[in-house]
Amino acid sequence: MLSQVAKLKRVALDLLYPRWCVGCGKEGGFICNSCCQSLLRIMPPLCPRCGRSQASGILCSTCVSWLAAIDGIRSPFQFDGVMRKAIHQLKYRNLRAIAEPLAGLLSDCLTAHYMPAEVLVPVPLHSKRLRERGYNQSGLLARKLAKLAGLPVIDGCLIRKRLAPPQARTQNVKERRGNVADAFVCRDHRLKGSQVLLIDDVTTSGATLDACAVALKDAGAASVWGLVLAREI
Repeated sequence: MLSQVAKLKRVALDLLYPRWCVGCGKEGGFICNSCCQSLLRIMPPLCPRCGRSQASGILCSTCVSWLAAIDGIRSPFQFDGVMRKAIHQLKYRNLRAIAEPLAGLLSDCLTAHYMPAEVLVPVPLHSKRLRERGYNQSGLLARKLAKLAGLPVIDGCLIRKRLAPPQARTQNVKERRGNVADAFVCRDHRLKGSQVLLIDDVTTSGATLDACAVALKDAGAASVWGLVLAREI
């Protein structure tokens, strides 16, 4: 009965507020079938750790020397074109409803690439940035993905204790890692012994995900993987 009510509400909302593709403007959905097919995918074989395309399927040259806490990162798409527009709408234009179809794409990636996961943990925003934006886009994605994957979301355990400039403003991998070093902490031990899957929208070097993994493993997490929508290439 509840599902029928939810469907009726969705139909009513679609009639009042039609959905337009963020890529081409076509009415019907936030990412139409044509634009979805145009998304730039990250194709295997992959580096086992960072998830970049790697012809050999072994650790890439960057990861060979990276003493990472994160066990692995996977991302289905490149941060370009329609995906860049979609994430921009979610992150900066308050288009929260687009989190649902984007989470569907994350679910497809989770099905295609095995990642040990018992709980989903969104990468947190600093409290100041959360107040400014009004919501955490990674939290929206995690909650939508949780319904599809049948996994619980643990929010509020991992927190960002230090505000730093956005990673996009840093110049290189060394700066990115330094920018988020010791920026996160676990406020309790709810995730002790758990296989954690971190959820985020975009990654470049993996520095933010790794900093989260450090905090989670310090609090006793058994493993930490990262699943993000898009990767800057």
